[in-house]
Amino acid sequence: MVIVDASASTRRQGALGRAKALLSALFEQAYRQRVQLAILQAGGREARWAWLDRKASASLRDWLDGLGAGGGTPLDDALDQAFQWLDRRERQKPAERQRLLILTDGRLRELPAVGPSPCPTVLIDTESGPIRLGRGRLLAERLRADYRSLE
Repeated sequence: MVIVDASASTRRQGALGRAKALLSALFEQAYRQRVQLAILQAGGREARWAWLDRKASASLRDWLDGLGAGGGTPLDDALDQAFQWLDRRERQKPAERQRLLILTDGRLRELPAVGPSPCPTVLIDTESGPIRLGRGRLLAERLRADYRSLE
């Protein structure tokens, strides 16, 4: 499961472009390993599914090339949808290993009121520039996720 913050703030300092480069490499690896993916795009007013429970394929590149940024950061909605999907998936396929990757700059009005993630999680903080809020690290702590800076 991948959650991509595609809010307007990710255009600053080229954060979305760097995140897309990382995702491109990740998708290529997932394609070679025949991994099932689910991708939530968090931008605008609500999160929406970009790819749901399908094997990685070349059409992911088309989605990634067209991925733009705008609007708010509905990360709380994305986390709610992701956690529900992960819970259902765990019940349906208990032998399958679930993982969650979150790419965000953490520029949120409020941190989502969430508990620990239901599976191993990595939060990659795409925030860059001279003024940093550091909310990505705080969100990672709430989720009990491994924290990484994109830099």
